[in-house]
Amino acid sequence: MKTFNFDEALIALQSDLLGFAYKLTADKHDAEDLLQETMLKALDNKEKFVHAQNFKGWMYTIMRNLFINNYRRVTREISMMDDSYSIGRQNLLEVEDGERFEYAYDLKELHKVINAVPESMRKPFLMYVAGFKYNEIAEKMGLPIGTIKSRLFFVRKRLQKELKEFGK
Repeated sequence: MKTFNFDEALIALQSDLLGFAYKLTADKHDAEDLLQETMLKALDNKEKFVHAQNFKGWMYTIMRNLFINNYRRVTREISMMDDSYSIGRQNLLEVEDGERFEYAYDLKELHKVINAVPESMRKPFLMYVAGFKYNEIAEKMGLPIGTIKSRLFFVRKRLQKELKEFGK
């Protein structure tokens, strides 16, 4: 009786899985991403697979479940963005145009206030504004996450105070 080689079976099934992924996503790049995610998931859970005769079904199930989970995550994110967009839009409509941020503050003044902040606090703030997460900033700067959070809080408070005074 022939022994089952997981890695060989995975490679042999790759083209079939890509076709299935394309049927699910209807996009070449998304299908390739789904295939890669499925292969990684299968390799991570290699020890959990026990029935060699149903390998193809196991792989298709992994891919289908990943697709469903990704779809749910994306729809949830879109729903959250829609809610926040409509709330933000409603707030903008309630406020007169002259009081909106982009009209109330000069960008030069904003940069002036940010540049007046000490470098040790300005750098994490700029990283945060650029999209870095607290833990990423802490790791890059070699500081505890609590220090990063307190520095960001300090900069936000300072910006609020100084921009409030500027607006008067």
